[in-house]
Amino acid sequence: MQPEVVVAPALPTLHHLPYEDVQALITGTLFVALGVVMFGHSGLLTGGTAGIAFLIHYATGWNFGLVFFLINLPFYGLALKRMGKAFTLKTFAAVGLLSVFVNVFPGLLQFQTLSAPFAAVLGGLLMGAGMLMLFRHRASLGGFNVLVLYLQDRFGWRAGRIQMGFDCAIVLGSFAVVDWQHIALSVLGAVIMNQTLATNHRTGRYITL
Repeated sequence: MQPEVVVAPALPTLHHLPYEDVQALITGTLFVALGVVMFGHSGLLTGGTAGIAFLIHYATGWNFGLVFFLINLPFYGLALKRMGKAFTLKTFAAVGLLSVFVNVFPGLLQFQTLSAPFAAVLGGLLMGAGMLMLFRHRASLGGFNVLVLYLQDRFGWRAGRIQMGFDCAIVLGSFAVVDWQHIALSVLGAVIMNQTLATNHRTGRYITL
């Protein structure tokens, strides 16, 4: 008599529903926007296209939200080709929301006292948590986010580690705009943000479509 083979039931695939994606896009970009506003108030920088937008904003006074939105336009072609239509549309929405939120927040929130080291730590955590929400719902904030997610999906490299390298390179290349104290704090913020991603966003740990 053959022993009975017990087959464990297959685990259901966890698909995010549309309203869950909308909630994540809004919540994630709100978190990132608050971190960006804290960085901007303290004269700090971050990495990626947001860091480039900060550099242009500090050097010219141009509107950060508009510059950020325009810088990301060339990356949507890569997103569409490599990551698909849904990812590209959600990324476009996230970039648009962030561009709006960073312009709206100063009229809703005023910092009477904000320590730059505190802004680096809390702002980095907020941006890391916000980007994590977006990544887990197959969205990003464009730019290098698209590239690092592609590299993680293609080669299994940790998105946070790759993003950290890009971000630190941008921050370290900004000596012509800000002093070394703010650059050191900006590097601290970039490390905290990307360590949050590296710790919590790994291939196979959280899989959904």
